[in-house]
Amino acid sequence: MSFSEENKKHTYADYITWPENERWEIIEGVPYMQSAPKWQHQSISSELHRQISNYLIDKPCRVFAAPFDLCMVEYNENDDDISNIVQPDIVIVCDETKLRKTGYFGVPTLIIEISSPSTARLDRVVKFNKYEKAGVQEYWIIEPEGKYLNVFALQENKRYGRPEAYTEDDKVQLAVFPDLVINLKPVFDGV
Repeated sequence: MSFSEENKKHTYADYITWPENERWEIIEGVPYMQSAPKWQHQSISSELHRQISNYLIDKPCRVFAAPFDLCMVEYNENDDDISNIVQPDIVIVCDETKLRKTGYFGVPTLIIEISSPSTARLDRVVKFNKYEKAGVQEYWIIEPEGKYLNVFALQENKRYGRPEAYTEDDKVQLAVFPDLVINLKPVFDGV
C-alpha cells in the first residue's frame, strides 16, 4: 500500500483495498499499521475471550477478538466514508444488526485493549478519547508487563471517570454485565 497523498483522509473505502495480510487501523482518517502481537498478548487475549464467551452463551451479545474491524460511525456517515476503523483486542457487541461486511458498524458495549510500548500512546490517549466520545460504555486497558488493568466506565456526564485499577490477584466485576466476574489470575498466569 502506498500513501502518495500525505494529507489524504483515509476511509473504509480505502481500507478494504489494502492487502489482507497487513493489519491497519484508521483513526480520524490517519492510517496506523499494526505489528504482530507477542505471545503474552495472545495468551491474555485468549483467556479473556474464553471467560467472556462462556458468560455470553445464550445471551444476546457476542465477543470478538482481533483481528476484527470496528467501524465507528460518526456524523451519520455511510459505510464507505467512515474514517475510524480500529481493531480492538477484545470487543463485545450487543446489536447484531450492525454486524456486516468486515465487522461491526457502530458503538460496542465494551472494548479491551492489551497495551504494549508501541501502542501505549494510541491506547491511552487517541483511542481513549475516541471511545469516550463515541459512547463506549466500558473500556479496559491491560498492561501485560506490569500485570495490571485499568477499567474506565462511562459516567452520566458521558465521560470516563477515574479508572478502577486491578492487579493479577483480583477479580473484576463488569459494570456493563454486573453478574460477569473476570478472574485475572488465569489471565496473567504465565506471562
